[in-house]
Amino acid sequence: MKHDTEFFKVKLDEELKTLEEELKTVGRINPSNPADWEAVPSNVDIDSADENELADKIEFYEDNSAILKQLEIQYNNVKKALAKISDGKYGICEVCGEAIEKARLEANPSAKTCKEDSLAKKN
Repeated sequence: MKHDTEFFKVKLDEELKTLEEELKTVGRINPSNPADWEAVPSNVDIDSADENELADKIEFYEDNSAILKQLEIQYNNVKKALAKISDGKYGICEVCGEAIEKARLEANPSAKTCKEDSLAKKN
């Protein structure tokens, strides 16, 4: 089964832009590794911060780190899916090598596996 890769490329490009914008709200590109994102630390003046303020800033950073981790996973999956389109390998299950169902790709354009293998992985 051949998928309409141009349709999915447009969807993936849009999702990539959205994810980049969301990532920028909680992090920045790591200056020493441009392929990596890092959470944005809150400005902390330890000398003048009281315990509650310091705890709030640490919690803010930890929340950003958790959000960033999930967004970065999605971001990397979208980039991999776009690379597969370029390589002519888009829509092929990474487990069984069969075509991924169109409905699955419409719901999640960066899906790596067919429905059957996705369910098998969860069990």
